[in-house]
Amino acid sequence: MNPSEEFLEQGISQQNLRKASCMTVATLAYQSLGVVYGDLSTSPLYVYKTTFSGKLSLHENDEEIYGVFSFIFWTFTLIALFKYTLIVMSADDNGEGGTFALYSLLCRHARLSILPNQQATDEKLSAYATHGSVETWQSSALKSFFEKHPRFRTGLFILVLLGTCMAIGDGVLTPTISVLSAVSGVRLKITALHENYVVLISCVIIVGLFSLQHHGTNRVAFMFAPIVAAWLLCISSIGIYNIFRWNPHIFHALSPVYMLKFLKRTGIEGWISLGGVVLSITGVETMFADLGHFSSLSIRRLLSSLNTMKISREAFIKPYQARAKTKAVFWPVFIVATFAAVVGSQAVISATFSIISQCCLAVTTVMFVTTCLMALVMIIVWKQRIAIAVAFLVIFGSMELLYISASVYKIPEGGWIPLALSFIFMAIMYIWNYGTTKKHEFDVENKVSMNRIVCLGPSLGMVRVPGIGLIYTNLVSGVPAVFGHFVTNLPAFHQVLVFVCVKSVQVPYISEKDRLMIGRVGPKEYCMFRCIVRYGYKDLQQENYDFENRLVSGIVQFVEAEEDTTLKTTFISSCGREVGNMDIEKFDAQNQDHSFTNSKSSDILETKIRKGHGGGAPLKDESLQILRAKESGVAFILGHSYAKAKKSSSIVKKFAINVVYSFLSKNCREPDVVLNLPHTSLLEVGMIYHV
Repeated sequence: MNPSEEFLEQGISQQNLRKASCMTVATLAYQSLGVVYGDLSTSPLYVYKTTFSGKLSLHENDEEIYGVFSFIFWTFTLIALFKYTLIVMSADDNGEGGTFALYSLLCRHARLSILPNQQATDEKLSAYATHGSVETWQSSALKSFFEKHPRFRTGLFILVLLGTCMAIGDGVLTPTISVLSAVSGVRLKITALHENYVVLISCVIIVGLFSLQHHGTNRVAFMFAPIVAAWLLCISSIGIYNIFRWNPHIFHALSPVYMLKFLKRTGIEGWISLGGVVLSITGVETMFADLGHFSSLSIRRLLSSLNTMKISREAFIKPYQARAKTKAVFWPVFIVATFAAVVGSQAVISATFSIISQCCLAVTTVMFVTTCLMALVMIIVWKQRIAIAVAFLVIFGSMELLYISASVYKIPEGGWIPLALSFIFMAIMYIWNYGTTKKHEFDVENKVSMNRIVCLGPSLGMVRVPGIGLIYTNLVSGVPAVFGHFVTNLPAFHQVLVFVCVKSVQVPYISEKDRLMIGRVGPKEYCMFRCIVRYGYKDLQQENYDFENRLVSGIVQFVEAEEDTTLKTTFISSCGREVGNMDIEKFDAQNQDHSFTNSKSSDILETKIRKGHGGGAPLKDESLQILRAKESGVAFILGHSYAKAKKSSSIVKKFAINVVYSFLSKNCREPDVVLNLPHTSLLEVGMIYHV
């Protein structure tokens, strides 16, 4: 039954359903005005000031202003409107936008991921869907190329990190510079105001802005939307007045001819000034990254309606701003501009958390990375012809490379700051990924052979005492090395043994009913299970329920649903013992959501499970055994693997592994925090491995 049929059964008509849908889109569009378009709408605060700086200030006449306006108009139309609104925003990942969302799409469709622990069962998730257009020879050839050349997969991953970290570097500095630029305008009227007070006022505004973030994007968007609307209305009205009052012929500048005239008249100085022009579209990447907070439809509709207003205010704020500096309108415009700058900062704050005057190299780099990823998405995901993808790459990539080349001159003037921040962030991310990958390789190479486990017999060579033992591991298959130490050194272990793995999947979110994946390890009489806890890359890895009760109920349901014929196939192990399919883990694909946060006894748990299985149907003996084991107690064993660089490693690698990765590992969220485990029943075991 589709959603519309369900609404009809509830008495909701199709007309009311359409009204509700339109109301939702209108509400999201209004909210996006306060967050997404804050950054795009505040560019007049610094675009012209940055463009007509240096020697170009000597050429500030109508011809040069027409040329700059022509660049702004066509840059905004082609990149913001056509590239992002019409094309890029169509490549969302289940409603999520940004660089990682594009990379996630590519990873699922072309298996480009270098993340460990990916399984075929993950592809059964509804959000993982990769079916669609028929495979083309171009997409197959490109997939095959990446599969045969792992270095190119690594290179693509580094490109994604670069784009993401450039966006973060932009987000670190944009709020401060935007607000500082707006507040500095008060010195035009109060010349005696010291610069230190301007900085202090800006700091107070920034602190207040960030203090609002805990209220959530929904409330902040409603709060800021009227401010952006007032700002757009204010400067657009001034711009329209100035058009008719001072120069009605400004519309001639819409011709691209003025761009060529501008470059011809100004030469290399005009080319360098393009780094200021690109600031008019700095908000487009944050608009795409903020997609998860709203919807593509709401953002598109609002951008289409604001396009004319955006162009008018961009064009006329600088050449005629002197006429706006009258006593009648200066203070109202200044107050609205300051509030608008604060709202403009909100866009990059939201994008940096979900994912500048001297940051235009950083900004254009992010856009170019997005262009490259979109070209791959067109071929691999959308199954378009290579010619279309190449045309997209050439048209938009050439524009962005032009702006990147112009922005290179900003590096000595302060552009090195966001670049340095971006490379620091990228180095940290790459070191974390490298260390995590090596840790997984160590765990895979040193996992315990199932033959060894089977040869020990159902007792595992120890006394099996009542209770449940949960061993946390990074492996989704096999027995971790830490359990081998227990088997060798401990005289007893729990009656029921469960290997628990917390892992990330290449989708934004995973529903609660798909969160746990239960399976059996080895023959039935060994009473060993595996539980994989899956999260999407946008999921908050923090569980507020009683994990052990939910896990036990899931295992019992798995046992109840398991058919007796599933383990009939047998073979002889290396020790001569006849066993079932011990290395085949059968996962229940229909795990249900059972959260028993208030259950403190197996009787209550058993009653709830019986209700889910037809009321009075008796439980299997193994299920009753598991429930009794839970009543005896649950112990949590957490294995730590500590990385150390080899003695023969270089100084750089030793610093990266022994210092940076070690620091990150000690401060990352462990499974005991993610699953909200009681520390009174937690046992931690450490192992050291060399990379």
